[in-house]
Amino acid sequence: MIFDTDMGPDYDDVGAIAILHAFADQGKVDILAAIASTKYEGVAGVLDVLNTYFDRPDLPIAVPTDKAIAQKDWQHWTDTLLANYPHNIRGNAEVTDAVDLYRKILAAQPDQSVTLITVGFLTNISNLLKSKGDKYSPLSGVELVRAKVVKLISMAGKFPSGSEFNVNQDPKASQYVVTNWPKTIIYSGFEIGERIHSGIPLISNQEIKNSPVKDVFALAIPMAEQDKNGRMSWDQTAVWVAAMGYEKYFALEEGQMQVADDGFNTWDISGKGQFRLVGKSNMMGIEKEINDLMMHQPKVKE
Repeated sequence: MIFDTDMGPDYDDVGAIAILHAFADQGKVDILAAIASTKYEGVAGVLDVLNTYFDRPDLPIAVPTDKAIAQKDWQHWTDTLLANYPHNIRGNAEVTDAVDLYRKILAAQPDQSVTLITVGFLTNISNLLKSKGDKYSPLSGVELVRAKVVKLISMAGKFPSGSEFNVNQDPKASQYVVTNWPKTIIYSGFEIGERIHSGIPLISNQEIKNSPVKDVFALAIPMAEQDKNGRMSWDQTAVWVAAMGYEKYFALEEGQMQVADDGFNTWDISGKGQFRLVGKSNMMGIEKEINDLMMHQPKVKE
């Protein structure tokens, strides 16, 4: 799996990467890279902090070098992590370009083997699709995706219609991806993660100490009244479905996302090859699973 995240404007991304590492430690997924879809200075270091904490300090990281959103968090949890936890990457210039890393990794994988997870803007995916053959592969971006990728799981959109952050911040990229993506897309929409709250069990767990994941939620949750019962869990839901499948808690509705120039999205049920998650029941079951996974700790070295 390749994890593509805006890791900054919101902090559910931290919960998402934590459960991704938990699934990897359980042998359920193989993380190939963590790629930022935002380019504020420090995002590469923040990803390095979290990968290092989960004992994957060498996991490839990339940041877009072309035009991209540079918005970061207002709670300053990113600065807190960089100040307090080990990491080797000191600046974004130390890592490769996002599309370059996508192409390098995809070219090296077996055909039909990679799942992409996006929990941020679709900037990188749009640029990947537009890319041309290079030193890694003579295939165009669309051809490379068609050959190597199984599906894209994307926290994007609000259904059946609405304006959602990951889509409306880079509407041109969103339009391009939903129109040109050549494989299956499964969307975990705003209305899914809105119903799932996480972080309170983590910050209440006195046995967890010196954890960047716990620190982020402990810092940010008290700063917003709407988070008093836990932060809404948009990004964690997408990762959970990517690793575990949708059937336990969701059904799929086939269609196609349509994105207007201002980023407002609608859902065309006559479309093919794209799907949105529809909750089967209340979200208490998956909420507990997400909260438990977010408390996963790295293995203690002997």
